[in-house]
Amino acid sequence: MSARSKSMPRKAQAEQLTLEFDDNKLLAALTGPHQKHFARLEQRLSVLITQRGNLIAIAGTSDTRARAAAILKALYARLQAGESITLAEVDAEIRFTDPDANNMRASSEGAIRTAGSRITRPRSPAQAAYLDLMRTKPLVFGVGPAGTGKTYLAAAFAAHMLHQRQVERLILSRPALEAGERLGFLPGDLKEKIDPYLRPLYDALFDVLGDQTTRLIEQGVIEVAPLAFMRGRTLSRAFIILDEAQNTTSAQMKMMLTRLGEDSQMAVTGDPSQSDLPGNIPSGLNEALSILEGVEGVGIARFAEGDVVRHALVRRVVAAYTAHGK
Repeated sequence: MSARSKSMPRKAQAEQLTLEFDDNKLLAALTGPHQKHFARLEQRLSVLITQRGNLIAIAGTSDTRARAAAILKALYARLQAGESITLAEVDAEIRFTDPDANNMRASSEGAIRTAGSRITRPRSPAQAAYLDLMRTKPLVFGVGPAGTGKTYLAAAFAAHMLHQRQVERLILSRPALEAGERLGFLPGDLKEKIDPYLRPLYDALFDVLGDQTTRLIEQGVIEVAPLAFMRGRTLSRAFIILDEAQNTTSAQMKMMLTRLGEDSQMAVTGDPSQSDLPGNIPSGLNEALSILEGVEGVGIARFAEGDVVRHALVRRVVAAYTAHGK
């Protein structure tokens, strides 16, 4: 009997819900190595999960039993569709079944295909709402703390648009601003000088597109450039991502937003609490949010500390800093 079961009321232990899964190979993937997926559900939902053959018994209150069963069925459906699952997917399903959250279900229609068999799904209700806005609005702001998937999802959706041939190219940009440090002179040609500032965008693209990324960059289908290079351009039939937008000035933000050309979309991502602008220069992101909220065609997705999907410790770090700031 697990440590979780010791603290469970005897009546709850006696009340069980049993599920049957036909494919033993998929069932092994559902349980996870050393049954760590079941352990996570036991820990988060205060249930007890036991396995006998292809039968899974869930003990707990009626609400927690039903919630755990819904999560296991959703994860099994992913496995049947050829996807793999990790603790991140288990945590995502837990978020989507949270009765205290304003949830938007991440159904199969919410998944986006980026290249080959790569599939990206939202991992929180906030991410699902963010993706929905990018499907329906030409200009979307994703704002919130680090680790909520703002940049990654924007890159994944941009790659999806390119894969579906709804756009012809991807434009990714961010201000070339040091995060509180003076790096001084950087050696090399122009590309080598700006690469350190743009590395997070490259990382997101490689994670989404894999080995295709280098080829698409060489062909000019994907362009990664500092914000300063955008002035005077008209970006047509493209998906544009402006990352680290909290480090833009008001003039830079207005300049970038007015680059939108025919059949183009833009996602603007940033964390208003992490501006690296010097002195008392106001953030162009904050100004844009106040000016453009409610404007037709503009969507704003706001993430909170509870939406952090990176390491579990990141959520606690963000919460601690938020509490300290208050």
